[in-house]
Amino acid sequence: MKLLDSNVVIYAADLRHSWLADWIDLEEFRTSTVTKIEVLGYHKLTFDQTKRLEPFFGKSLIIPMDDEIEKVAISLRSQKRMGLGDAIIGATALVYDFELVTRNVKDFDWITGLKIINPFDLLEEDGLR
Repeated sequence: MKLLDSNVVIYAADLRHSWLADWIDLEEFRTSTVTKIEVLGYHKLTFDQTKRLEPFFGKSLIIPMDDEIEKVAISLRSQKRMGLGDAIIGATALVYDFELVTRNVKDFDWITGLKIINPFDLLEEDGLR
């Protein structure tokens, strides 16, 4: 199972990255509550992008934060400086043993046990475009 980081969802809403939206439609993904907040609250999101994303979140299985995710997020933030959203998203992936799909690999690559997929790397490897 895969968990989408906020940046991947935002890229997928951009028509220049329609291949990413198509890939997301073909796979089984989950998102975090934080991803929904970060994405729909992103200040650079256009009206058209918001309209494309609302149905996505309507049909997505969104993982809410619980006590275990909270504990792991606290542990991550105590180990290294990181944003709250990234800590919760990383913790969600760890707790549920999901692969994290992100373009911001450097934000997470230090986390032991976290499996990361950069879909932009798959472009070159698998020819997703």
